[in-house]
Amino acid sequence: MTSPISRRQFIATTTAAVTSLARAGTAPDLVASIERRTIWKGRDGGTSWFHPRGCVVPKPKPTVLMTLQPITGSDNFGQVHWTQSNDLGCTWAKPAPIAALARRDIGGGFEEGVCDVVPQFHPPTGTVLAMGHNVYYLNNKLTKPAEDRWPVYVVRSADGGWSERMKLVWNDARATAIYTSNCGQRLVLENGDVLLALSFGPKGRKDRGVTTARCSFDGHTLAIKETGSELRNTAGRGLLEPSLTRWGGRFFLTIRAEDGHGYVTVSDDGLRWAETKPWTFDDGEVLTMSTTQQHWLEHSERLHLVYTRKTAENAKVIRYRAPIFMAVVDTKSLRLVRATERVVLPMIGDPANAPEHVAAMGNFHPINVTPNESWVTVGEERSRDDWRGDTLLARIRWSRPNRNL
Repeated sequence: MTSPISRRQFIATTTAAVTSLARAGTAPDLVASIERRTIWKGRDGGTSWFHPRGCVVPKPKPTVLMTLQPITGSDNFGQVHWTQSNDLGCTWAKPAPIAALARRDIGGGFEEGVCDVVPQFHPPTGTVLAMGHNVYYLNNKLTKPAEDRWPVYVVRSADGGWSERMKLVWNDARATAIYTSNCGQRLVLENGDVLLALSFGPKGRKDRGVTTARCSFDGHTLAIKETGSELRNTAGRGLLEPSLTRWGGRFFLTIRAEDGHGYVTVSDDGLRWAETKPWTFDDGEVLTMSTTQQHWLEHSERLHLVYTRKTAENAKVIRYRAPIFMAVVDTKSLRLVRATERVVLPMIGDPANAPEHVAAMGNFHPINVTPNESWVTVGEERSRDDWRGDTLLARIRWSRPNRNL
C-alpha cells in the first residue's frame, strides 16, 4: 500500500506538472509520434558524416538543404559538403563538396579548415546563408591556437551557386582572441536583418562571454550593426555555442557551459538579456549537463528544448551525449516540464558494460520542415570504433499543425 508521504509527493508532483502544462498553454499530447531512420550507414564502412544540419528552401517546391562533413578523429573534420532532399527526407542526393569550405594550406604544415556549419534560408533574398567557424590543423591533427578564430560563411544564391568563403568582421576589444557563432540557431528578422549569438573572448582570458549581434544581410555580405549585453560564466572556457529563438513575442537563448549545467535567458528585444539561469525541471531539479549544446524546437502552441543530460542509465557515457531528449519549456518560469520529456534518439549500445562504445550524439540540429513534422538530425560520434558512425534522422510528427509554418 502506498504510504501517505508517497501519496502526498505524487499529488504535489502531478499538480506541479499540470500547472506547468497549463502555463505552456496546451495538453501533453502534441507529439504524435517519433520515427527514427538512418540516412547514411557510416558504421558499415561508408563515410561517417558529422554536423548534419538542414534548412528548408521553399521554392520552387519544398526542399531540405543540408550541410555536413566527414569526421575521422576528435574534431578532425574534412571538407564541408552539401546535399538535399526533395521528398521530405526519404531520399538524399549524394553529398557534394562546397569548394570554398575546403581546408587551406597556410604554411608550416598548418591547414585552416571550417566546421560547425549551420545553413539558414533567407527569404528576402532567396539565398541560403551557411555559417560556421575556422579551425586549424597541424600535420592533419587538430591544433587549438588561442587566437585568430572567427565566424566564416558562404552564400548559396537562388540559382544554386556557392559564393567564396567570407569572414564576419567584428572589431571589438572583447573579442581579440576568438569570436564565433558555431553550431548556433539564429533568426531572420522582419526587415531581413539576421540576429545571431556570439561566444567571444579577448587575448589573455580563458573564459568566453556571450552576446547577440544584429546584422545586415543583402544576399552576399553579412555585417554587424549592433551588439547586445554581455553574459558571463567563469568556469572553464565560459559560455559556448549559444542558440537563439523567438517565441511568444520574446527572444530566448540557451547556452552550453562548463560547470555541469546548461543555461537559459530571455530578452524582449534580442539584445538586452536577463541574468542566466541553469536549466531545471518544473519540480526544481537542476539538470546535470556536461559541456554539450542545447537547441530549440518551436511549435506555435509551445516551445521545446532539445538536449542531453545525465541520467542513471547514461552516467558512464561521455558527456552524457546519449540519448537525445526533448521537453516543453515553461516560458514564464524558464523551466522544463518534466511530464513532457521524451527520448528523441535513444542510446545505441550498452551503457552499463561498454559505455565507451555507446554512440555519442552531442552535435544535433532541430528544424521545422512542414506544419505537421519537425526533425532532429545528428551524426554518431564513436571514437572507440575508429569514428565509424551512422547519420540519423528523428522525424517528429505533431498531433496538431505548427501554425508558424
